[in-house]
Amino acid sequence: MATITEPLDLIKLSLDEVIYVKCRGERELRGKLQAYDQHLNMVLSDVEETVTSVEIDQETYEEIVKQAIFKIQS
Repeated sequence: MATITEPLDLIKLSLDEVIYVKCRGERELRGKLQAYDQHLNMVLSDVEETVTSVEIDQETYEEIVKQAIFKIQS
């Protein structure tokens, strides 16, 4: 088993694996890591993007959670 001594070691071990990336704006990506660089720019394949939005009902003040899921095949 490989030893993780630096943060990029974990990324290196994740090549050709499905990873989860949490982005700004309530966006999440899940896809297979194909490549990366020293700036952590990543190339993913077979990506599923999930966008979550929360709205407040003006009458009941309940939270309404909406999710949109997009599949990007490569």
